Amino acid sequence: MTTTEPSAPADPAAAARPSLRLARERFLAGDQLPGGVPEEVVAAWRRARFFGVPHDLEEPAGDPGRPEESDGDPVRPVESALLVAARPVLERIVPALGAGRSLLVLTDERLRVQWAAGSVPGLGPWPVLAEQEVGNNSAALALRTRRRAEVHGPEHFLDRWQDVSAVSVPVLAPDNGQVLGTLTVASRPCTARPPHPQAALAEAAAAAVETELRARAGRAERVLLDAYLRAVRGKDRAVAALDGRNRLISDAAQGLLTPEVLGALERAAVRARHAEAPARMEADETVPSGGFAALPDSAGCTARITSVRLDGSVIGVVAVLEPLGDPEPSASGSPSPPVALAGSSVPWRHAVGRAVELARSREPLLLTGERGTGKSALARELLGPGDVQVVDAAQNAGLDRVLPAWQADRPLLLRHAERLAQPGVAALNSLLDTHPDAPLLVTYTPGAPAGPCLQRLLDKLSARSVPLPPLRERVEDIRELLSALAPRPAPGQPPLTWTLDALRALERYPWPGNVTELAHVVRALAEHRRASGPVRRAELPDPVRDGPAARPLSPMEHAERAAILEALRRHGGNKARTAAALGIGRATLYRKLRGYRS
Repeated sequence: MTTTEPSAPADPAAAARPSLRLARERFLAGDQLPGGVPEEVVAAWRRARFFGVPHDLEEPAGDPGRPEESDGDPVRPVESALLVAARPVLERIVPALGAGRSLLVLTDERLRVQWAAGSVPGLGPWPVLAEQEVGNNSAALALRTRRRAEVHGPEHFLDRWQDVSAVSVPVLAPDNGQVLGTLTVASRPCTARPPHPQAALAEAAAAAVETELRARAGRAERVLLDAYLRAVRGKDRAVAALDGRNRLISDAAQGLLTPEVLGALERAAVRARHAEAPARMEADETVPSGGFAALPDSAGCTARITSVRLDGSVIGVVAVLEPLGDPEPSASGSPSPPVALAGSSVPWRHAVGRAVELARSREPLLLTGERGTGKSALARELLGPGDVQVVDAAQNAGLDRVLPAWQADRPLLLRHAERLAQPGVAALNSLLDTHPDAPLLVTYTPGAPAGPCLQRLLDKLSARSVPLPPLRERVEDIRELLSALAPRPAPGQPPLTWTLDALRALERYPWPGNVTELAHVVRALAEHRRASGPVRRAELPDPVRDGPAARPLSPMEHAERAAILEALRRHGGNKARTAAALGIGRATLYRKLRGYRS
């Protein structure tokens, strides 16, 4: 959450903070900023400048993703599941806004405005609130942080929002916690001391919308299941029902659904859900939607697609698969989709897009993020198949065997910069002082505080740095990653698939090891499981199957909890035998289990 300084500071430190309005004017003029300006505010202004947002933007930019009618008026937003659930809730809240005092705005996960009501003098609704279009704002901040966010006055980049205070709350999916959109209350200037006067209203509205989504979710799944059962009509029919989140796959379809075919059907389901629906449809009506799906050339089947509708909106598709005969088997060595780029979530697309843009020029680039987020894999994708020198600071901390022999025109990938020794950092700083445009790509995992020399190196690279989001902040990518990470099945064997219960467990687990940890789980299951059919929740590792603890745990508690869960599994859930095996009393075992849940 970012906030500006209070109008009447209560303490000397607050009184000493510079005026953000003056700091913003100096930033726009290219002058040196006064000390004490919050770094997160300056970073937001820099992002706006990087995206090319004009600070004096007067008219809202049209949403390129939204078509226009022939007379120039925009088409009304598609009746998405979020909008259908939110509209009756928000319409009940509108009278509480007060005439001319507040503006209530609902956006989707791409920050496109779906609904707005109320008014503030001089402030009208915009079609899209993405930072790439309008710079820093509370909706973009709430989407990125997944929690309530406030932006006040000069913290905004746009001139016309200098007298606006806004608070935004993310709206989360009830089943997997995915961010579906944001709710924003904007008003005229208020004190910058949080919380915003209408923060409680924004949070209550978001909670009410999530409750409505939860009530509707069960009904949508029942409608999809009914459509699937009607399509199967027997054990030998190959049918798959998908809605972009859930999958129902018949036994006959298992052998036809390669990862490529399954990915194509998932994309068809997502496109169908986002396509505009007719104004009137009967509840749970199922209608044809264009015939056959576009499958890859290597597919050994065709797929006839049927849309499934509920309350006038497409909620998913049913695909009936027909084999083509004896398709030519694909080569065992054919490449799988690049794991480094797998993922369609907003945080991941934004990070990859910025990295690709920066990598187009042969200048230093820094990729940061937690361990296992894919920094090295993405770096290799960015550098391409050419002649690249790779060095791991974990194995050569001083760089004494690399830099003296390095050719300045040859790209260098430096992994684990946090493991550099002092001589290596000094040598790299000296190199960048003399060759500031060196083709260098560095990966860095934050952890222990960086020393002065390493911090100087990071500061040099900060203007061209890209932070990669952890997996827990892009859980909607897990299903796509499962297909990309799974080994190619042996000829005649079905691909690895997952039950809904197993998928929900995978999406709820916090993945402290990120994509690397997920890859280990997927490969271990693919290599060692003996069961057939989709992977069930019971087959997942204990920490993943049992879900995260109810409170944050220390590393010691994480290890202790994992040991207890593994012992419980070995002893069939018998707590007396588990306690004896662990060498602790039953009372102690019960107390520890209760502690993890509290």
